Amino acid sequence: MSHESLHALRDRLNATILGAWEAADLLLTALLARGHALVTGPPGIGKTTLAHTLADSVGGSFKRLQFTPDLLPSDILGYNLYHQHNGEFDFVPGPVFSNLLLADEINRASPRTQSALLEAMNERQVSIDGDTKPLPNPFLVVATQNTTSSTGTFPLPEPQLDRFLLSIPMHLPAEDSQLDILKLHAEHPDGPPSTNPDKALNPEPVLTLEQLRELQTAAANVPVSDTLQRYLLALCQSTRSLLGHDYAVSVRASLALQSSARAFALLDQQPAVQPDHLQAVFPHVLRHRLLVDEAPDPDPLLEAALDQTPVP
Repeated sequence: MSHESLHALRDRLNATILGAWEAADLLLTALLARGHALVTGPPGIGKTTLAHTLADSVGGSFKRLQFTPDLLPSDILGYNLYHQHNGEFDFVPGPVFSNLLLADEINRASPRTQSALLEAMNERQVSIDGDTKPLPNPFLVVATQNTTSSTGTFPLPEPQLDRFLLSIPMHLPAEDSQLDILKLHAEHPDGPPSTNPDKALNPEPVLTLEQLRELQTAAANVPVSDTLQRYLLALCQSTRSLLGHDYAVSVRASLALQSSARAFALLDQQPAVQPDHLQAVFPHVLRHRLLVDEAPDPDPLLEAALDQTPVP
């Protein structure tokens, strides 16, 4: 039943963001692998809508936070409110206390504010005034980043980038898809049924939190053969060789590649990880982890690593 709901969720995402099936599959991969996703691309191509649709289709709580230069860490994590009449503090939780947090235009906040998410993304908890508070399970951060303008933005610190399991690029859809989008919005001026709860035929979530946790457990248990693990390590080593130093790809990146491939195999309805699953997620796991100064455009390098590594 959980697998049927997963494919219903996949269909809903593809019906909402036409021409972005690869981005939808990668976002679901991050969800199944208990990882966070960084969705990049120019404005107006559906990054925020994709995250909204995922949130509306999965049971649980959803919070959206617009990142701006004046955003403070307490605006994300929450704060302790002092009551003068009794001398006690009450904790006011921030939007991070949700199952899915949409961090819209994350690179418009200062590095200090961005770093407020480090513990939450890695440990699934936050520490405020010496008190540690657990986050809901599951917990997923979907961050968006516009790539066409750098005005008023800050670079994402490397530790922040490393917390994202996948970097998901979104591009302008093909002309046929653009025509379908025009027709869809002409028929529904207030938004397609899948994004408008008042018009939706079935506004209820298609995947409950319990089903999602079952699927996440199933993804973590998808078999990976010794041969495939050696192929995974060879891909990472090829990338290191092309960059010229051994620390270009960390052990955390290798683990992220394995968990992503397992989740992608589950989404592909396969009983075990195959080479094409590793190849599909490889560039999206490593793209944002490579040192920018040495690989300003990592995609050609990652393609070369795929080409020169023998497939078992």
